[in-house]
Amino acid sequence: MPAVPPLAMRMKDLEGVARQAMIDRGLLPDFSPAALAQLNAIAHPATASGAAIRDQRGLLWASIDNDDSRDLDQLSVAEALPGDAFKILVAIADVDSTVPMGSALDDHARTNTTSVYTAAKIFPMLPEKLSTDLTSLGEDQDRLAHMVEFTVAADGGLTGSDIYRSLVRNRAKLAYDGVGAWLSGTAPAPSAVNAVAGVDQQLRMQDRVAQRLRQVRHQHGALVLQTPETRAVFDGGVLSDLRPDEPNRAKQLIEEFMVAANGVAARFLQAKGLPALRRVLQAPEQWERIVALAAALGEKLPATPDAAALNQFLSMRQKAHPVLFPDLSLSVVKLLGRGEYQVELPGQASPGHFGLAVSDYTHSTAPNRRFPDLITQRLVKAALAGTAPEYSTADLEALAAHCTEQENNAQKVERQVQKSAAAFLLSSRIGQQFDSLVTGASDKGTWVRISTPVAEGRVTQGADGLRVGDRVRVQLVHTDTARGFIDFSRVR
Repeated sequence: MPAVPPLAMRMKDLEGVARQAMIDRGLLPDFSPAALAQLNAIAHPATASGAAIRDQRGLLWASIDNDDSRDLDQLSVAEALPGDAFKILVAIADVDSTVPMGSALDDHARTNTTSVYTAAKIFPMLPEKLSTDLTSLGEDQDRLAHMVEFTVAADGGLTGSDIYRSLVRNRAKLAYDGVGAWLSGTAPAPSAVNAVAGVDQQLRMQDRVAQRLRQVRHQHGALVLQTPETRAVFDGGVLSDLRPDEPNRAKQLIEEFMVAANGVAARFLQAKGLPALRRVLQAPEQWERIVALAAALGEKLPATPDAAALNQFLSMRQKAHPVLFPDLSLSVVKLLGRGEYQVELPGQASPGHFGLAVSDYTHSTAPNRRFPDLITQRLVKAALAGTAPEYSTADLEALAAHCTEQENNAQKVERQVQKSAAAFLLSSRIGQQFDSLVTGASDKGTWVRISTPVAEGRVTQGADGLRVGDRVRVQLVHTDTARGFIDFSRVR
């Protein structure tokens, strides 16, 4: 076995960086003894029966997720209706039946509020025995689910919806890249698609509906964005690259169904007179800078925030300059600000989600990975049972703030680990120059992003006058792998 170079960064080294970063930001990398004891006592997936549970195992359910994902939160299936309408069913894993509120496992989930996805390791919100097995909608497994059903008319509008409990069975575990390439016509169907008769027609039907939903949302102002996501690549346990994670048609399919399902859940709770934990994105405070960014590219935006106008601008830029569009997307995302969780009480109006162009939106489709989704599941279950929710308004207000904070902390951990990986890959390239995009500019400092490898660093010399969205030539002057520091100087 060949020796590993002394400067090589192993996956375990990055994991150590991730663990410490989590601890520093108030996240728990490990489960408590009490949580593990509870876990050891769980031997089987949750079961239930009765008239309230519909048996829908005979439908052609399929999951689409990342190649290596096993924490499967949702399945989908489509049914053609008269008048070129379609019924879409989204099955969501019934996590609450296995992880009761107030239990030790629930306490861990409530503390972290999310799974933390780092370049070296996933730190799951729930133990893998649950999230990738007993509470996952795994292939060829009978599982309890919360069913979100909605009808999509020929014009893309939603004309009816319902939520109920169900029993389902995943017939095909599929991956984004393979399905996306097939739907786009650039590759043959993955073997898993052909393994079960009818799955191919199902996916074509679902793709047709998703594109219909997508078109309507974009007409209403949903933003076309393509931010540069990356994934770490290890060769024999040694970090070798950071590669871009590209969007595709299968990801669009799941995104559209999840946006629609989350809207159904929000309106369902509203109709039942129950509070909801809404996911909102306010109109951007830095709209003037977005207007200036468009002006620098020869385009004009209104003086006040206008999602439809911004989306039209983004769509034109994507068609005109597809290679540069991810950079523009990143600049806009930075200027839009962060989403947050807010409690909506019965009778109140929600500010909605500016980026998605929807007014009714919650998080409900990923209860294995996000605590707000588990909260929503419990609220929905109370509504279905006709009982009072276990969460008081004060509980929900505190959880909304906590979930927002911990989500931001998790993202900071993920970025820190990603930066450590990038710093290692760049450590042998001190003195080299790169074209970059300014991604952050404030009193705290100025940051830029380069594309090979995808990495973000601080401009320590010559940052005066730089603003988000500016393009600038920089030189690499310093890296610190342990702390994830990458320093650049501006090239005059």
